[in-house]
Amino acid sequence: MHILTEDIAFPHPSQAEEDGLLAIGGDLQHERLLLAYHSGIFPWFNEGQMALWWSPDPRMVVQPEQVRTSKSMRKVFREGQFKVTYNQNFLEVILACKRIPREGQNDTWITNAMVAAYLKLHEMGHCISVEVWQDDQLVGGLYGIDLKDKGIFCGESMFSKVSNASKVGFITLSRKLKQENYRLIDCQMYTDHLASLGAKEIPRETFLKYLSPIL
Repeated sequence: MHILTEDIAFPHPSQAEEDGLLAIGGDLQHERLLLAYHSGIFPWFNEGQMALWWSPDPRMVVQPEQVRTSKSMRKVFREGQFKVTYNQNFLEVILACKRIPREGQNDTWITNAMVAAYLKLHEMGHCISVEVWQDDQLVGGLYGIDLKDKGIFCGESMFSKVSNASKVGFITLSRKLKQENYRLIDCQMYTDHLASLGAKEIPRETFLKYLSPIL
């Protein structure tokens, strides 16, 4: 494991440990965060811990055109239960992701420092939110880093207060990204929920090729 200094730099992701942990330390200033995401690295740690930086192998991803819309979800879209917006309430989305209870987790990895850091990235145009509304109430959503120059959206977290809300947000975003010729949605690590939406694991080396300069 590598210990970061004040220098804005990371070791190559291939040096990560078996569980994907690459480095410890450093801060969450926007230069470091943007370098991390452009390098296939993301922060993930609990309140009170030093920053932990990860680059897992394999990597959970999905191409926008491969996001799965089940028969039941097609019915949800036809019924028009939800309204989806973008970047209308970033702070409420990330706070909802922070506060929502999650099975098997006693605390949240979205620390107060992370909220501040990603809000700054949002204000700079690098981090976007998707809001899902029902009867003018925010009932679901997600946020993530937008690597426009790479055609990659790096999903960070999602939440749902009512059934299917986060799925509606994710599927709607994937359709928008497909129209804008994005190549990949980075989902980071495997979950059954993401797998149900069509995400699959690929080798880290393959994922890093998507981050290489586009010729």
